[in-house]
Amino acid sequence: MGFIHFLLGFILGIIVFRIYLISKKRSRKAEFENKNRIFQLVENSKDVIYYYEVKPEFKHRYTSPSVEYFLGEGTLEALNNSSQTPFEMIHPDDYEIMLNKVSSNIDYSKPIIQRLKDRQGNYKWFEEYTTPIYENGELIAVQGIMRNIDDKIKLQQSLEYRITHDALTNIYNREFFEQSMEKYNRHIDASVGMLLCDLDDLKYLNDHYGHKKGDILLQEFAKLLNQYFSGNAIVSRIGGDEFVIIIINTGKTYVESLCEKLSEEISEYNRNSEDLKINMSMGYAFNKHSIGRMESLFAEADKKMYQNKREKKGQHLMQVSR
Repeated sequence: MGFIHFLLGFILGIIVFRIYLISKKRSRKAEFENKNRIFQLVENSKDVIYYYEVKPEFKHRYTSPSVEYFLGEGTLEALNNSSQTPFEMIHPDDYEIMLNKVSSNIDYSKPIIQRLKDRQGNYKWFEEYTTPIYENGELIAVQGIMRNIDDKIKLQQSLEYRITHDALTNIYNREFFEQSMEKYNRHIDASVGMLLCDLDDLKYLNDHYGHKKGDILLQEFAKLLNQYFSGNAIVSRIGGDEFVIIIINTGKTYVESLCEKLSEEISEYNRNSEDLKINMSMGYAFNKHSIGRMESLFAEADKKMYQNKREKKGQHLMQVSR
């Protein structure tokens, strides 16, 4: 009876051990399959996952293959060949962001927006979430996940453009003009020139030839202004037929010469145009300082513009009476 009990116990032990081995094997297989699934997710993800070593030296350790989907074939090879590749890919305006990221001089809890250059030389926008890796209180690596946001940036830029630009003429609108006035009146002190222009014949054109013709005149005039003024100038349409140009960091003589040359440009346009003619009244003002003076600048330019308009009407009446 004792032998039978021993034999049954022995067989039961073998069965239990066998079950344990099978269970262990299945557990390892499940663990392997789980790790493999995670690896496949990482490898196939459209998001870019990376690990970049900072100490003891800069060294690229891993970037997921999806980086080549956005930045082009050969990007991984370039990253593996040189630890400086990320610094060569970053947009010059975002270079400081890259330096701060690898020196623990950034808030890692917030998303990082930056541009990276693809193999064709075009810059792509990425939103990145970075995790710092510390050892003994010292930053030794950064790892993170980056998502391409070109579509998001394009949408944002499109919305910003529509908010700040006049729909008909595609130059800045009154809201942007008022924001600029506020900025230079309160926060930024600069020498400022201001030109106000008013189209004299818009109402006549609308009444006699229709608003479509008037719209074409507005578009042509806005195009001329936008081409003539560039760089440090803000060209805006602030009313139906009223335009204003703010010129930053300029001088009085330069503003006066711009007004003269603008009149010449319009005369040249009228000589070459068989259909539409641009007739405008203009006034300008200048001040070496902008803070606290933008409203008075506008009032002065506006006064001169209406004075110019009255003078032209007086000349026209004199010509008619003759």
